Amino acid sequence: MPNMGSRWIKASRSAGLNACVELTPGGDGIVMRNSRRPDDHIQHTATEFAVFIEAAKNGEFDHLLD
Repeated sequence: MPNMGSRWIKASRSAGLNACVELTPGGDGIVMRNSRRPDDHIQHTATEFAVFIEAAKNGEFDHLLD
């Protein structure tokens, strides 16, 4: 769950596209949600999230957008 009083952050590029994935600190990691479904959360440890970000930076998921 999100930490009390934490602020949800979304990518500036998602503005106006109705494609908002939001992040906030939670527990010992990061919590993710879709702004269209704000009550549904996915919890990731800091390590899991760091591995995901590194893989995204390396283009490992680019084929999913084709």
